[in-house]
Amino acid sequence: MTTPINTPDWVKSAVFYQVFPDRFAIGSPPTGTFTPRVPLEAWNAPPTLQGYKGGNLWGVIEGLDYLQALGISAIYFTPIFQSACNHRYHTHDYYQVDPLLGGNRALAALLSAAHDRGIKIVLDGVFNHCSRGFFQFNDILENGPYSPWLDWFKIEAWPLSAYDGSLPANYQGWWNNRALPEFNHDHPDVREYIMGIAEYWLEQGIDGWRLDVPFEVTAPGFWQEFRQRVKAINPEAYIVGEIWRDAQQWLDGEQFDGVMNYPFTGATLAFAGQASLQKALVDSPAYDAYPAIDAAEYGRQIQALLDRYPWEIQLTQLNLLSSHDTARVWSICGGDRTGVKLATLLLLTFPGAPSIYYGDEVGLPGRLDPDSRRGFPGRSRWDHDLLALHRDLIALRQQYPALQTGTYDVICTDGLVYGFERRLGQMAVRVYANGGTDPAIVPLFADQWDCIWGGATATYTKTNALQLSPRTGCIVIAKN
Repeated sequence: MTTPINTPDWVKSAVFYQVFPDRFAIGSPPTGTFTPRVPLEAWNAPPTLQGYKGGNLWGVIEGLDYLQALGISAIYFTPIFQSACNHRYHTHDYYQVDPLLGGNRALAALLSAAHDRGIKIVLDGVFNHCSRGFFQFNDILENGPYSPWLDWFKIEAWPLSAYDGSLPANYQGWWNNRALPEFNHDHPDVREYIMGIAEYWLEQGIDGWRLDVPFEVTAPGFWQEFRQRVKAINPEAYIVGEIWRDAQQWLDGEQFDGVMNYPFTGATLAFAGQASLQKALVDSPAYDAYPAIDAAEYGRQIQALLDRYPWEIQLTQLNLLSSHDTARVWSICGGDRTGVKLATLLLLTFPGAPSIYYGDEVGLPGRLDPDSRRGFPGRSRWDHDLLALHRDLIALRQQYPALQTGTYDVICTDGLVYGFERRLGQMAVRVYANGGTDPAIVPLFADQWDCIWGGATATYTKTNALQLSPRTGCIVIAKN
């Protein structure tokens, strides 16, 4: 019997904003709140692998007005729990927000302020591995084979070498990284511990979990139980996994609501970037964003992606152009604003939940990690034209429900001109993108259409055509 697929309704109309907390904004905590005074990197200096810049959750609270004006309705945070690294994927304590970010008090204040604005909060769950500073693993480092926590990890021999790379680690770490000891998910206490973390923060008011490397967790039934327990607390909680390729085995209605949609990312960058694509920035991690492709190949890849998963899942995929794990879209497109604009148009009109990586909306560049994790720029360094583009397209997505949940049909793949139609009931919206350097004429046939956004004009003669400027796109809506 096939499991019915139910996904959170709010995600289908959401626009996400991904925040790397150390780099978005430094805010001022309430009077009387303890704030650690620590050495920090200069905000605008190139980021380093280990340095902190001091962004915190108080800064995010102060930035909520900006995000609301942009049209953001959900925030996905990379990890915020206590850790000994700026990205916080090395978790020390899953029940404590890092003190540099403001601690648990700051998260509670953020949840209240965000929810008052109708903005959802999704946290990053790093449940495959922890850190050497995690209490149970640290006990093993202190007590060796006498520790009561041995079975929580994958210990292979003694003595453990957690720091000396000249000696065998003698325990399994993620990608052989001895800083990231892997949990033994087959141990019932480990399993219950992780389930309890997920439940606890949902009870505190978060709206979902983004799961880090969930494909590494292979214990039978683990993610099925995770879903059951999460949904028992909040049936509308969002569960999204970091799966870079085909995710069919996790999108069966019993595990995740969606995944980070990197196949969309790769295809869209390959079409929009064209001659400006920077191969070195997409070779690793590889997600098929090079070489450039024409409209026919883009249409083929998009159609294959749409055919891969049920429609209910398509509407809750997390679509993106860049993230903390990739170079930024601005740099991938070689600083070609037209390529970034085309990619943004395709992102914000595609089925699923678009996700904007902090700073992409103002043209923040960034090569591979750690450069892609720069401090959010001051207003004087914003690309205001690109910011206006994001605001306009998000507003149109919210104004026309067909751009959220309408069907998606490819209608034009002519050279470097790509077009598709989104239809919901009597509402029909078409999007055209000209990836080429020459003007294009697109036939509209018998229907009458109004151009509501972009570089195009419609002429209604015997041929009914849309004239589309080079390296630009447009959105047209059928006249009633």
